[in-house]
Amino acid sequence: MEELKIQNVNLEKSENQERHRTEGFSSSKALVVRRGAPFKVSLQLGGRAFNPKTECLRIKVMLGHLYVVMPVTFDEKDCPFRWSAYIDPNGLNLQNPSIFISSPVTASVGRYRFQVCVISNNGMKTCAFGKFILLCNPWCREDTVYIPFEDQREEYILNDSGLLYLGTAMNTVSRPWSFDQFEPDILETCLNLLQVSPQHQKNKRMDYLSRKSPVYISRVVSAMINSEDDRGVLKGNWTGSYKDGVPPSSWTGSGDILTQWAASGYSPVKYGQCWVFAAVMCTVMRALGIPCRVVTNFNSAHDTNDNLVIEEYYSETGQKLNLSKDSIWNFHVWVECWMTRQDLGSGMDGWQVLDPTPQERSRGVFCCGPAPVKAIKDRRIDLFFDIPFVYAEVNADVHSFVVSDGRVVSHSKDTKRVGSFICTKAISFPRYQNITGDYKYIKSPTPSLSSRSSTMSDDSTLERDPSKGVSVSLTLDKAPVAGEPVRFTVKVVNRQNVAKMMRVHLNAQAKEYNHSPTDTFWKSHGVLQLAPMEGKVLHQQILPEQYEDVVGDDLINLAVVLEDTVSHEQVLASEEFNITSSHITIEIANEDSIVPNKKHAATVTFTNPFSHPVSGVLTVAGAGLMQGKAHYRMHSLPPGGKAQQHITFIPSKMGTKMLQASMALSNINSTIRGFKMVSVNRA
Repeated sequence: MEELKIQNVNLEKSENQERHRTEGFSSSKALVVRRGAPFKVSLQLGGRAFNPKTECLRIKVMLGHLYVVMPVTFDEKDCPFRWSAYIDPNGLNLQNPSIFISSPVTASVGRYRFQVCVISNNGMKTCAFGKFILLCNPWCREDTVYIPFEDQREEYILNDSGLLYLGTAMNTVSRPWSFDQFEPDILETCLNLLQVSPQHQKNKRMDYLSRKSPVYISRVVSAMINSEDDRGVLKGNWTGSYKDGVPPSSWTGSGDILTQWAASGYSPVKYGQCWVFAAVMCTVMRALGIPCRVVTNFNSAHDTNDNLVIEEYYSETGQKLNLSKDSIWNFHVWVECWMTRQDLGSGMDGWQVLDPTPQERSRGVFCCGPAPVKAIKDRRIDLFFDIPFVYAEVNADVHSFVVSDGRVVSHSKDTKRVGSFICTKAISFPRYQNITGDYKYIKSPTPSLSSRSSTMSDDSTLERDPSKGVSVSLTLDKAPVAGEPVRFTVKVVNRQNVAKMMRVHLNAQAKEYNHSPTDTFWKSHGVLQLAPMEGKVLHQQILPEQYEDVVGDDLINLAVVLEDTVSHEQVLASEEFNITSSHITIEIANEDSIVPNKKHAATVTFTNPFSHPVSGVLTVAGAGLMQGKAHYRMHSLPPGGKAQQHITFIPSKMGTKMLQASMALSNINSTIRGFKMVSVNRA
């Protein structure tokens, strides 16, 4: 009888990846599929055809040194919790039989090899090999990462760009970010991250077995994004000196970071801060098939002594002092991943907080989570992982003190500032979604353009000494914009039946979002007379030329302290705010007719909002739209001057893509950004 040989195994890549929603990984050399769903391979036989009466097919699937062997049947009905393989008897081609291999919904994520053998009754065997990458499957109801709606899967798995929210609660800034999970070699790098992890290096078998759980995977990834305990992706730096690396604010996407990490032999990339750590983790989780979104907590508490109290100190002239180890970051960024928590019970399913920014150790390692958002809201600190730490970030009281000659002369308490606004990018739209109510029980979650005030009322978020005879509030007139004066209003009310003479001290300091303020750059002092029960309004402004060279991308801490010249009682009001810059605009010619593999044109426009000339470098990029990045140098542009750059791009993928531009200014600490969502249609 003529000998049978397997000449080739066709992985049917195009058909399988369309069925498994992995078309985005088309640049990967490997077949990429999702667990819990069959994929098809076709055998090309040499010599005679396959004879099912005298021969059988057997498949061996291997992950590292783990393997499972299964017969190929003619029955496609099988258990979703074990490996199986079958031939569809309908349309059977014995010369080129097609086999469907089905992985269990509990299969481990990773790179697999498989061997397919034809074995005859006389023991003759012919074999061939293939490879595939297996990911989690949020489209499969039995998978622990199943998320129920298609628009959620589109956003939290397939979307390769997004917006990160920085700034302050009353004046959020949306920063475009390219997640790049479908760019060449990124998926392989994400899988290598699991291989490089200490868990894998210590016990490969246990690591492979544990990778069936998104809880386990997410903790490994959370630790591996930072480099504190391992050969992680990013080195954190909050000092402001980045000469031997890249400033965190200069990154525009995850692809450059992950590519550099892999190319260096897995040496940490310099440098990252919270939003960079979170965005890169989002890329890795989406690539591995676990739904993920980036979340910003505004006024995030860092409570060093676990008493849910943050202490802030001011001088009697309104200068904020660095006297406490506690701090409040104007914003802190982490991720949420969607998964069932079989280890905790169904009540804790859904979004889980994971924070790759190295802050505190969790079971000996710098990682955080997964902490169920539901558990944080209900203060279930008896559950794991790291719920007390995240709870403290969104729930703490702020005690503000005015200090004179080493003693406290004024005290107030704010119970609402911390965790005042928590948001993420909305599904399908370039705007934020307010998710504060997911984390805490609140009456009114929407942030407003108002400051903390000393005025006493039934719903006041501040508690002050009722014996004080004067109340003060500080309110910004509108959200500050670069190139315009910062205008604000101070309201003072005498609540007693005696006239008062008040000293008024105003003080402004620049500050980074996670640091105490620097030296005072603007101040004003005066005297105010108040008749009995009189209220007065003071209008103030800080001019652009007074803040531009100091603030840049930083924020401003603004405070007012009033002192009664007779009783020497003092009262404080303060606000921290950011100054937004005008955006770069991107206009695309014929934007309704954009198709893959065809050149298209766009115009990028930057208008100088500052009161002095600026220079810088314009960078334009877009995953799925451009190969790499385009850089253009802009020379001295006068105040109000407009610079335009014409660019071209050739889309490589269909779908909604992001074209983004950033202008890094050389003579001021500021980067101006802009983006344009581009719909790439079928040709």
